[in-house]
Amino acid sequence: MNLFIVILILLVVITVLMYNSLIGKKNQVDNIFASVDAVLKKRFDLIPNLVASVERYMEHEKSVLEKVTELRAEAMKPNLTNEQKIAYDQKLSAALGSITVAMEAYPDLKANENISHLMRSLNEIEEQISAARRAYNQSVTDLNNAIEMFPTNLLAGWMNLSRRTVFEITLNERQNINVKELFNRS
Repeated sequence: MNLFIVILILLVVITVLMYNSLIGKKNQVDNIFASVDAVLKKRFDLIPNLVASVERYMEHEKSVLEKVTELRAEAMKPNLTNEQKIAYDQKLSAALGSITVAMEAYPDLKANENISHLMRSLNEIEEQISAARRAYNQSVTDLNNAIEMFPTNLLAGWMNLSRRTVFEITLNERQNINVKELFNRS
């Protein structure tokens, strides 16, 4: 009888530890995503200044600027899911990359002090976003492992925990930069 009670207490303790571990991992993912969200908001706030500053120089790049503005507006809508935010982030990153490449063709624009300051700010924010994405992806991986691995998968199923989506780079971002082409632009 004592052995049965000891085994029962041991099972309860293990279950409580697994439950707390899953809750901790879920909350960590939510917390880190909130950090990513804060940095993305900072980027979204900077974009109108950047677009306004480069707009008059880049008349024929107007479609890129309009796309960035449109994506920013879409990404700022309330009640977006994390997956939708991740998708908008990928699209916006690609569009901002187009602006950076296009700016290389405008020496006067690159020399402008305000533009230089905005680009430095944008680069700093991009680095912060990159660091936040790495932290988020690690916490999502930890949670997804706990959701899929035995025996925590049994408890995770009972708690209705589901896999989370990680940030992934787009196909364009995976391609090598053609430095020779960049030097031939000016």
